[in-house]
Amino acid sequence: MPRSTPPRTGERSRVRATRALFIKHGAERTPEGRSLLLLREWLSPAQRAQFGKKGYFEVIGGETGKRYRIYPGAISNVCEIDEKGRPKLGLCFRTLGELPIGDVMLAQKIALESSESSTLAVARRFLPNGFWFRGSRLLG
Repeated sequence: MPRSTPPRTGERSRVRATRALFIKHGAERTPEGRSLLLLREWLSPAQRAQFGKKGYFEVIGGETGKRYRIYPGAISNVCEIDEKGRPKLGLCFRTLGELPIGDVMLAQKIALESSESSTLAVARRFLPNGFWFRGSRLLG
């Protein structure tokens, strides 16, 4: 019986690349995957890097210059952060209707950057706690 040999380095990298491509294109076919892809396209390079590394991204309010952090999620996922980068005030606002998470997060980003006062006028405020604003929070 012939002995099977482990794949060579070039073969392993091709297998990994094929697997990654399959996963990427499979995810892009779902509404959630497409919405996250669109979100990443709208993020600045710094926001994209922050989102990839920390699981959230920050935006600057278009009128006040306040910093806001948007975590993955569709509700209670935005907070104003203080000068030390700590959550200061939780904000709850979202789109009407059911949309994929990436679309909701993109709408929140655009709202804070372009219509901050109108957005804050409709947002419900709450005191943030460790559960809501963890960097490792899942997309749920």
